[in-house]
Amino acid sequence: MNTPIFTDLISIVIVVVAVFLVGLSKGGFGGAFGILGVPILALIMPPLQAVAFLLPIYLVMDIISLWTWRRQWHKGLVWNILPMAILGICVGWVTASIVSDKIVGLLVGIIALLFVLQHVVLKQNKNSKISLETSTRAGHFWGLISGFTSFIAHAGGPPFQIYAMPLRLDPKVFTSSSVLIFSVLNFLKIGPYLALGRLNLNLTWSALTLMPVAICATLLGAAIVKKMNAEIFYPIMYGFLTLIALRLIFVSML
Repeated sequence: MNTPIFTDLISIVIVVVAVFLVGLSKGGFGGAFGILGVPILALIMPPLQAVAFLLPIYLVMDIISLWTWRRQWHKGLVWNILPMAILGICVGWVTASIVSDKIVGLLVGIIALLFVLQHVVLKQNKNSKISLETSTRAGHFWGLISGFTSFIAHAGGPPFQIYAMPLRLDPKVFTSSSVLIFSVLNFLKIGPYLALGRLNLNLTWSALTLMPVAICATLLGAAIVKKMNAEIFYPIMYGFLTLIALRLIFVSML
């Protein structure tokens, strides 16, 4: 592996922060933290290398989440999203094999900015509700986009949320369905990442050594969710994400 990860103090801090935020997302903070992982790691390594580095951590956490939220998912929502999301994974695979790291970095930055915009839009329309039965085509479209963004940046959450949040499902059903969909997608990424040469034993071992950080962050995230005022915390994190996204876009365009 020729991309430095643990070669200096700054790299170590950046990696630990990224993994910690991913762990917080698994603990209940959702996409607001999970999407930060790749943009932060992209400050010290190619974006696709960052995605591959985080994959083993996601897989371990997915196993825990699947057990925790077993048999509570909504079959209609899963089948509206998952088949086209798998196609989106294939599109991401083809795209990643023919574009440069700078283009992928640009895409990651744009996705992050779109996530912030999605947050604003959904906040403005939080009382809207649509029917699952009348939104099948929309589910297929956002499923495709979700699979694609999940492959190139572990950022499938925002497109999924754009479609699923207006359905106003029970929170347990929403969370369980999301866990099932993205667990399947994450396991399907293993083959393409290996084929692209982005995933190897050295990288996987480096990621797994940080699992204690991810687990502690997950437990901490669950505790914080119960006590912290989200109205104060989330705007700070969205602002942080916006700054990182703008930097990625700027560097990619040089």
